[in-house]
Amino acid sequence: MGLEGIGASVARKEDKRFITGKGRYTDDMVVPGMKHAHFVRSPHAHANIRGIDTSAAMKMPGVIGILAGDELATDGIGSLICGWMIHSKDGSPMNMGDWRPLAQTKVRYVGDAVAVVVADTKAQARDAAEAVVIDYEVLPAVTEAVDALKPGAPLIHDNAPGNLIYDWEIGDGAAVDAAIAGAAHVTRLDLVNNRLVPNAMEPRAALGHYDEGEDHYTCWTTSQNPHVARLVMSAFYNVAPENKLRVIAPDVGGGFGSKIYIYPEEIVCLWASKKTGVPVKWVADRTESFLTDAHGRDHVTTIQMAFDANNKMLAVKADTVANLGAYMSLFSSVVPTFLHAILYSGQYVIPAIHCNMRTVYTNTAPVDAYRGAGRPETTYALERVVETAARELGVSPAELRRQNYIREFPYQTPVILCYDSGDYEASLDAAMAAADYNGFPGRKAEAEARGMKRGIGISSYIEACGIAPSAAVGSLGAGVGLWESAEVRVNAVGTIEVLTGSHSHGQGHETTFAQLVAERFGVGIDSVSIVHGDTDKVQMGMGTYGSRSGAVGMSAVVKALDKVEAKAKKIAAHLMEADEADIVIEGGQVKVAGTDKSLGWHEVSLSAYTAHNLPEGMEPGLKEGAFFDPTNFSFPAGCHICEVEVDPETGKTEIVQFVAADDFGNIINPMVVEGQVHGGVAQGIGQALLEGTHYDPETGQLLTASYMDYTMPRADDLPGYTVSNTVTPATSNPLGIKGCGEAGAIGAPPAVINAITDAIGNNDLTMPATPERVWAALRSAQ
Repeated sequence: MGLEGIGASVARKEDKRFITGKGRYTDDMVVPGMKHAHFVRSPHAHANIRGIDTSAAMKMPGVIGILAGDELATDGIGSLICGWMIHSKDGSPMNMGDWRPLAQTKVRYVGDAVAVVVADTKAQARDAAEAVVIDYEVLPAVTEAVDALKPGAPLIHDNAPGNLIYDWEIGDGAAVDAAIAGAAHVTRLDLVNNRLVPNAMEPRAALGHYDEGEDHYTCWTTSQNPHVARLVMSAFYNVAPENKLRVIAPDVGGGFGSKIYIYPEEIVCLWASKKTGVPVKWVADRTESFLTDAHGRDHVTTIQMAFDANNKMLAVKADTVANLGAYMSLFSSVVPTFLHAILYSGQYVIPAIHCNMRTVYTNTAPVDAYRGAGRPETTYALERVVETAARELGVSPAELRRQNYIREFPYQTPVILCYDSGDYEASLDAAMAAADYNGFPGRKAEAEARGMKRGIGISSYIEACGIAPSAAVGSLGAGVGLWESAEVRVNAVGTIEVLTGSHSHGQGHETTFAQLVAERFGVGIDSVSIVHGDTDKVQMGMGTYGSRSGAVGMSAVVKALDKVEAKAKKIAAHLMEADEADIVIEGGQVKVAGTDKSLGWHEVSLSAYTAHNLPEGMEPGLKEGAFFDPTNFSFPAGCHICEVEVDPETGKTEIVQFVAADDFGNIINPMVVEGQVHGGVAQGIGQALLEGTHYDPETGQLLTASYMDYTMPRADDLPGYTVSNTVTPATSNPLGIKGCGEAGAIGAPPAVINAITDAIGNNDLTMPATPERVWAALRSAQ
């Protein structure tokens, strides 16, 4: 490790422009002649559209055009798709309802886009949108997943009887039922994983520009994967041919999964630009974000865990109903299935596992991947039931986990996954030591003397990252491959450009990817530029989600660096009349080992381009590309311990300490990783204590559509964190990286709720554990 190489806590290069206000976001983009869009959205959760009258609105100042769904359909613009096919257990394909970018005959949730107004200014577009008259026939609505399955519930899509999207299962149901029937002890819990709104700092935005002279389209957008956006908009939505469409995702202010997808607004802005003859920009306000960004979570689960007489786990059975909202978003189908159910082994040896998953339509915003994407839901159910079982069995929650940990690797779970490496006991020991777990009884007694309730909770989580290999996910229904690409360009003066298909929206790629180059060639990271987010610069890539940037994206860079290094060594060996095997690159110098012969890195680079003295048959230049497709998922894991103090008079919970001991494999930049853990834990605590999305069950109106009603965690809600790492390298990629971006959001919620229920002596507590809910649980336990 050098000062800026792998393992160094290098300050993030990109932060200077961010903290000085020099970032360039989609809303900062200005194109000559640009106009502004405002979407006319449904005020009803469920209604037929009987007519649209735009005559008065068209006469208002500044209006360029008003477009609706019939025109869009006439122009052949396609419906939005779900990119992962899931089949029900009877073999039938999922019931994918039609999602038009602009609704034509029916709206299905409050915020469903019906028309778009294009005007000179944002204010004029908004004013004119309010003058568009739409005749609705209001229909009954349903917002809760369980209610949507009941006989007589309002039917949301005609092709989804009973609002059922699919009824899917994994595992050996007969073996699980037999194990439960013969178990010495069975713990059962009914759980709700609360719906969340992602709330990225930067709202979604899109700028569509059709250049008539070039017959070319450009879309600036807040996307986590611009190449997939281009692919889908060309191949499925018929917006533009792929070779005539450029998608640019500049600086993006956070995503957390909510900016993976292609939304109606990008499609409509591009189409509207051609229809109106002007560039069209749309920027969401915060209420639009609450209404229309893909939400997360929203599971209702019954879970059972069976034990033998020696407290060894025998089986897990989970039955879940998942709310996918009014339409199937791009990856919504896979979140409750292959990103969720296949993790029910957790960190434990569990011989038999079965999960049944029913997904349903409701009159709510679409639900898709949100930080963790299925893994938080699994971990919450599994770690709540393990903690509850320990209490029922009268044993230490820590020791019950320790007794059942997997210790031999690779380990084949009963539900598809094969874990390649891990040391779960090491993480538990590290967390317990940092939390002074054994000293908790003394702290509890001290709190009781002050009239306070104190509790401690554990969460041992595991997640699957990387989402690969492509052949495997393809066999499971994925519509695309999940490899990554990279190109390394060494310029004639020795500076280096890395083009990556990964996208950075807060992860620090401009620093960490540069550290790979610094480690390999000994150059300073300031001489390395990372290029991403532009389909005209990077040929193809799969974007950033699922903690894949390190395990997959960086591994593609490594493969390209291997090729560059090999060519550079051939050139240097030829120039210095040495054996290629004796060439080493370090400290910005290319040397012949054991001699005083050397060339500067810049000299070798220049030689590659002057081409005056290259090995016979070698092409000029020093530029190489690579694709990387992992052989397996990677499996970050760890142990989180939360300690809380509850005021019995008010129900207010204070987190007095939070410890995270994680195994992310090899780490490129410890400071960046720690920041990812801090952010993830903050979001996990937010879900556990504060955040919750609520719809009116009768009208389908979103009741938490602003920060007045939706409670985000603030600084004084969060504790200081004690963070540490154990390391067992992943075997599925050359860097041994497992991924770190989602861990905090996965491990934190069950640790917090386990701690609170321990403090109050009542296990019946639903997230978010607001003071009101905690106070009520305390009273019911008395």
